[in-house]
Amino acid sequence: YDAKCVFCRIARGEEPGTALLPCEDEDLVCFRDIKPGAPHHYLVVPVKHMGNCKTLKTEHIPLVKRMMEVGKAVLQKNNFSDLNDVRMGFHWPPFCSIAHLHLHVLAPASQLGFFSRLYYRINSYWFIT
Repeated sequence: YDAKCVFCRIARGEEPGTALLPCEDEDLVCFRDIKPGAPHHYLVVPVKHMGNCKTLKTEHIPLVKRMMEVGKAVLQKNNFSDLNDVRMGFHWPPFCSIAHLHLHVLAPASQLGFFSRLYYRINSYWFIT
């Protein structure tokens, strides 16, 4: 836990302005992005403080898969079922504003606006899927 990290505080329910969405995984939390790039834009975040995506190693593959599953489940709970029209990924440092691992879940990807298409561009220098 890092008291200076906003995502750590959100994960512990210490940020009253951010509502946590129902999540089946006790090690992860999910909430809406404050600057949505799509009609559905959620962040899936580990409760335990972790660095950004550059810190991921082979042993973190199960964690990333669980993060993706939580993202899909939250979309489905929010009446979005076309899982072929979803974009998930991480901003690559230095293009991430919060140094706590967080997966962006955006849907429908086909409705991303002009700037969102750039900002969440698949496998670019700044966003990896």
